[in-house]
Amino acid sequence: MHAEMLIDGFFVGGPCDQSVGKQVIRAPFTGKIVGTAAEGGWSELKACLDAADEAFGDWRRSSRSVRQDLLRNVAKIVRERSEELSELLALEVGKPITASRGEVARLALTFDLAADQVAKFGVKSISLDQDPRGEGYQGSVLRFPLGVIFCIVPYNWPYNLTAHKIAPALAAGNTVIVKPSPLAPLSTLALIRILHEAGCPPGVVNAWNGHSSLAQKALADPRVKMLSFTGSATVGWKLKELLPDRKVTLELGGDASAIICRDADLDWATKRVVAGAFSYAGQICISIQHVLIDSAIYEQAKSMLVAQTRECPTGDPMLASTVCGPMISSEAADRVMAAIEEAVEMGAKLLAGGGRHGNVIQPTLLENVSAEVALGREEAFGPVLTISSFETTDEAVKQVNASQYGIHTGVFTSDFRLAESMFRDLEVGGVVINDFPTLRFDNMPYGGVKRSGFGREGVRYAMEEMSELKSLVIRQL
Repeated sequence: MHAEMLIDGFFVGGPCDQSVGKQVIRAPFTGKIVGTAAEGGWSELKACLDAADEAFGDWRRSSRSVRQDLLRNVAKIVRERSEELSELLALEVGKPITASRGEVARLALTFDLAADQVAKFGVKSISLDQDPRGEGYQGSVLRFPLGVIFCIVPYNWPYNLTAHKIAPALAAGNTVIVKPSPLAPLSTLALIRILHEAGCPPGVVNAWNGHSSLAQKALADPRVKMLSFTGSATVGWKLKELLPDRKVTLELGGDASAIICRDADLDWATKRVVAGAFSYAGQICISIQHVLIDSAIYEQAKSMLVAQTRECPTGDPMLASTVCGPMISSEAADRVMAAIEEAVEMGAKLLAGGGRHGNVIQPTLLENVSAEVALGREEAFGPVLTISSFETTDEAVKQVNASQYGIHTGVFTSDFRLAESMFRDLEVGGVVINDFPTLRFDNMPYGGVKRSGFGREGVRYAMEEMSELKSLVIRQL
């Protein structure tokens, strides 16, 4: 297949267009060519800026029913093509097909959730009569769209993380420019084509695939009113520094932990930890990287985790049974293997896994990992899980809070007073009780603290980030 860019309602860079470069995409599992994608330069990106800026004037005034209909149409087409989209995702990024189907289902849901918000979003009456001066006045607060939003999306969720930028932006009345990941342009550009087919007006959604240095140049254009970025912490925080006068949301890395307390359902907890650590080869920013286990049940839990890690279905992403597929590239696999080897050299004990075949790394379980090595202090973004024990829950909370990251933490306990206490004390964006932290619901606020991010996604919460409050006071005559 071949994927084209979308600029002002026109598809640019067709397979026979010699004026536009072509990027070859290979499957990370087999190395075979999946397809090609048009790759633009500055002239194409500037055309996106011009188109998005021009279209904003009309789209911001579009009726709520028009925006709602577009979002519903996208969801409808996605569901009609769900298997086609799922297979493309599994081939392009190596996401196991069962997980790919789950992402496509969430993709449709995200557009429906945005459509649900359109009718009631951004209008609120405020009583003014608490102030004696407010007699005879009416107050209201409205939200207005910002303008052009530049969206940079990652490879690991090229459908739904793109949807979490586009859907709320359109619902709030903004126009967008989308830059897909160079590792997964086919999937994101397939979604862009669906938006066009669903009736998106020219210029409202534009997609450009090209070098990141040109994207940085585009962000300097004052017509870009906001950056919505999902990717690495290094790149994200650098971009924020370059945009001190612009709104920015950052969804970045993490090293999520799960805490298993002594009263937990151990069979459930260990199964969910293994799923949360090794699904999609750990290439999720809320994959479990560390599991902290109460010392009273540590040996029993360790034995269960070793057995389940060894049994985790691994390999071909096109098989419905596969949980842990390939890393996105050989470079990514090299990085993870180097981190495992460093940890073992520094005294960690390899309990399970540690092998590699091509881009597939066996689910790996390590004990006694030093806080000084990469796996102890940085995001692994691979199928690696470290285990350690704790004596008190305060000690476990302190260990989680020592991380430079903080998106989600999972806590397994039947003591809901303890759960509430840990919810208050853990320095993360979200806490999941009795399930893995690799759990996200698309209508809830989502984001991290510390190095993990800035601002929040989740459809309604993203709409708030992508709009500006304006107050209206009317004196009754």
